[in-house]
Amino acid sequence: MGGRAGCDVSGAAGSVAGVMAAYPGQGFPGAGQAPGAPSAGPYSGAPYGHPPPGGPYGQPGGGPYGGNAPPGVDPEAFSWFQAVDADRSGYISVKELKQALVNSNWSTFNDETCLLMINMFDKTRSGRIDLYGFSALLNFIRQWKNLFQQYDRDQSGSISFSELQQAFSQMGYNLSPQFSQLLLARYAQRSSNPSIQLDRFIQICMQLQSTTDAFREKDTGLVGNVRLSYEDFLTMVVTRMM
Repeated sequence: MGGRAGCDVSGAAGSVAGVMAAYPGQGFPGAGQAPGAPSAGPYSGAPYGHPPPGGPYGQPGGGPYGGNAPPGVDPEAFSWFQAVDADRSGYISVKELKQALVNSNWSTFNDETCLLMINMFDKTRSGRIDLYGFSALLNFIRQWKNLFQQYDRDQSGSISFSELQQAFSQMGYNLSPQFSQLLLARYAQRSSNPSIQLDRFIQICMQLQSTTDAFREKDTGLVGNVRLSYEDFLTMVVTRMM
């Protein structure tokens, strides 16, 4: 590699990628259909609060799209879009999305997860999404909510350490308890019994899958380890953060 120092990425990075012939995480929302789950316990409502009563712009038919959902847009998503679009711009920003999304404990979604999701559905790279992007985003969140509920086995509204370990295993990731504990220390809410809320679960899984994809591109033999230069490693990480 042009004389640059190399590094063998097989231990920690290999386990993060999930050392398997077929890489894990391919059934994540956005890449396929997440399994469904019944509405019960802390999941009986939507994962994003409730729209205000009455017309979202004060009068029926207000806002940039008028009073009716355009063709191909779910009426519920249309109503939500109008309620969330506080500045009536016809677009949803990260700030507006953050104000609309809540976890089961009524804490708002964190900035990082909102930005990741906006970027995923922002086709123009403008930092905001239109009605169609927002409609796709709500469907995406519903799928993540269903997946989250499946792994929240005690229906507490959050993912514990043991549940996180089981979730990784069922997703196909071969990750150590030490790595799961590291994630819990980094992303869990501070308490005597640390656990992961929906927003952090989405963030962890999206970043894990993104890193896995980057590792898999280098692991052409699907053996679970690759040799990278230091700069190649930094490039792989930085490009997945953008």
